[in-house]
Amino acid sequence: MAQPTARPFTAFEERLINIGSKIMSRLNIWLIRLSGGRFGAKFLYGAPVMLLTTTGWKSGELRTTPVLYLQDGATLVTVASKAGSARHPSWYRNLVAHPEVDVEIGKHHRRMRARAASVEEKQRLWPRLAAMYPPYDSYQARTARDIPVVILEPVYPQHDFDRQREAQDLAGPSNIDKV
Repeated sequence: MAQPTARPFTAFEERLINIGSKIMSRLNIWLIRLSGGRFGAKFLYGAPVMLLTTTGWKSGELRTTPVLYLQDGATLVTVASKAGSARHPSWYRNLVAHPEVDVEIGKHHRRMRARAASVEEKQRLWPRLAAMYPPYDSYQARTARDIPVVILEPVYPQHDFDRQREAQDLAGPSNIDKV
């Protein structure tokens, strides 16, 4: 049976997605952090959720957003889908400008470097990503843009990052919760 082609979102639907995702993201960040990852760390279809902190491409401020991820060896893989919207999510624009990111899974933080997957890497990873979260296929069908697959690679040994994070925590609060 042929699948119907998804139509692009209208401008009104795009605005609703932006507003809804900001509200849900803030709630999810709060829930994950409050529970240490016991709640809010799984999405539909059991897809795992991590908190991705990027540096704003223009503001330079830290921005945290929950995203789905797939473990691929020592790397993590995520998709800049924005539910098939016409534009990339803002976190993707941020990591293109500033590829060093902080990943938070449960109570664990990791410093990583982000890059867009090559065409070959995307072809290899997409079936696993779509198996993890089936709506990705309909998101790609909905939009004319090529939805980026992002690969996050560890920057340096984890224990070094943990020590740096502890020093930052001791230095005082930051604006890490801004979305």
